[in-house]
Amino acid sequence: MSPLIILALLLICLPLAYLAWALLSVDRKGVANARALLSRGIQRAEVEKKPNSGLVEKIGYRLTPAGYVHKLDRLLALAGRPASMPLGRLLAAKPALGLIGGLLGLYISSIGTTPIMKLVGIFVLFLGYFIPDLMLYSKGQERQKAMQLELANTLDQMLISVEAGLGFEGAMSRAGENGKGPLAEELVRTLQDMQVGRSRRESYLALAERTNIPELRSFVQAVVQADTYGIAISRVLRVQAKVMRVKRRQRAEEKAMKLPVMILFPLLFFIFPVLFIAILGPAVINTIETFANQ
Repeated sequence: MSPLIILALLLICLPLAYLAWALLSVDRKGVANARALLSRGIQRAEVEKKPNSGLVEKIGYRLTPAGYVHKLDRLLALAGRPASMPLGRLLAAKPALGLIGGLLGLYISSIGTTPIMKLVGIFVLFLGYFIPDLMLYSKGQERQKAMQLELANTLDQMLISVEAGLGFEGAMSRAGENGKGPLAEELVRTLQDMQVGRSRRESYLALAERTNIPELRSFVQAVVQADTYGIAISRVLRVQAKVMRVKRRQRAEEKAMKLPVMILFPLLFFIFPVLFIAILGPAVINTIETFANQ
């Protein structure tokens, strides 16, 4: 394929892909929330764009739609905001990786003559740009699963501490200091938010916003309501700990029920053929030799 045709395809496909990406990455829910909050006189907190000294970071901010920036910030929050990957560096790395992927995809498309090679080149182009998103999503999912596994035990520890005479913040501090993992880190961060002057309600709601675990969100909502209406926190913790244990058992039962279905395909494609070869192989060989001698 001539370079002119490749250039024409790029000039057609890239603007269409960017237009579709810009339309799909609009944060419609965030816009609706912003309008609702502004109508009540509350200014919506936006992603802070710190002045970047690097030219690549400025280019990344300019090339990335605002809705997509908010989605990346959300992925970073779910991933625990790793120190090695701040938002500015992430936005700077995406155009660079996209350019590298585009050059590599162009090279693959130029040396290949089949349509499959052309598709591989386009795939490499998009893969280079969206590699940071995939890494953040994977890290966030692993972190959320670890928090979900730790939630029931952490609530049990907090319940024991509260029933022993500690306050709720003291029990949270004890669970955060003695615990290991992302949930303990989130509890410590919530306490730090309170220490710097943030209200308890805002700190609890920020904890729920930094996760996508339904159980933790329901627990935070129950704590906020208990704090608002003066309900005994020990009763709330006791009920929530019991609910978390039940849900953990239900998740284990669900995984156990899915296990036979997951094992079915390896059995059909990997184990049964080997068994058939081991059992029927000698008989087939003997049959072939018998008919060959006749």
